[in-house]
Amino acid sequence: MYDIVIVGAGPAGATLARILDKRYKVLLIDKRNLNEDIEYKREKCCGGLIAPDAQKMLAHLGLGIPKDVLTGPQMFSVKSVDFDNGMEKHYQRHYINVNREKFDRWLVSLIPSTVEVKFNCLFISHKKQNDYIEVKYRENNKDFVVKAKILAGADGAISKVRKQAFIDCTIPDTYISIQKCYKTHNEMPYYTSIFDRDITDFYSWIIQKENCILIGSAILDNDKANEKFDLLIEKLKNYGFDIGEENKKNGTLIMRTKKIKQINLIRDNVVLIGEAAGFISPSSAEGISYALKSGTMLAHSINNYNLKFAKYYTKESKKIKLNIIIKNFKAFIMYNKFLRKVIMKSRILSMDIKDINQKNK
Repeated sequence: MYDIVIVGAGPAGATLARILDKRYKVLLIDKRNLNEDIEYKREKCCGGLIAPDAQKMLAHLGLGIPKDVLTGPQMFSVKSVDFDNGMEKHYQRHYINVNREKFDRWLVSLIPSTVEVKFNCLFISHKKQNDYIEVKYRENNKDFVVKAKILAGADGAISKVRKQAFIDCTIPDTYISIQKCYKTHNEMPYYTSIFDRDITDFYSWIIQKENCILIGSAILDNDKANEKFDLLIEKLKNYGFDIGEENKKNGTLIMRTKKIKQINLIRDNVVLIGEAAGFISPSSAEGISYALKSGTMLAHSINNYNLKFAKYYTKESKKIKLNIIIKNFKAFIMYNKFLRKVIMKSRILSMDIKDINQKNK
């Protein structure tokens, strides 16, 4: 019998596993192999930027990112390209540019040896019994069943744990996130955000990673995602961006939480954290800060209140919900064509960039 079984070893699950008291018997499973220094097959479709909110959370946890996790260039501004209004502006904002795979591996390396960790394991199902939860997973083509007092779903936007435990609940709006890697010979020392209603009602992005650039877009799943992504690439080339040979492509589903009722937390000692719960920014799709926060909140709730954790985790999560409400207000302004034009035209908080050796200034 385990006290807690955690599904998913991303920032949310790894943080929960690291902070839980050693008195608990904990099992952490993940479908990826984060234990060996090999590229895992299911590469996460993520830009790999640590935003200020996530930086603050890392500082709160007393963590500093190792230099081998970092990648270049480091970025101190955002370049906003508004195709809808034909405008472009730069804004100061500091991101930490990381290799996302190495970032996840680093967080996993911090998990104490008292936690049992199993990689290359696929969560299959769970079943609520009288005083425990029966958890079924697959390892090396064999199915195993274990018992747990608490099941924590930290398995992201397409969470199997949420799908099974919260089948009748409202979930956030679902987008297809497509990201391709292209070779480049130029340096792009800023994060580029792109607004174009022909592509998506959300946003697209460009991020440099050494001699490659990542171009991605979050597109509503009922749209023609691949066609719209191709249109994005065509527009960027015409705009003057240096887009070389395509290197690789990945994609996933991401959530966009627009209403508080789309957040699902606890049911019958099955608890969700990170994006599985719906904790993701509706303005920027940033989720690492929420993953770290919710993982920490749940760990403290269990450490202090054992099986009575639900009330306290729900109470603590109100802070994240309030933040998402604020981010929705920000999103309303950001993605409104007229309001965005007024703000960009006013030059509020914008900055002049000089001596950038790019075709498009």
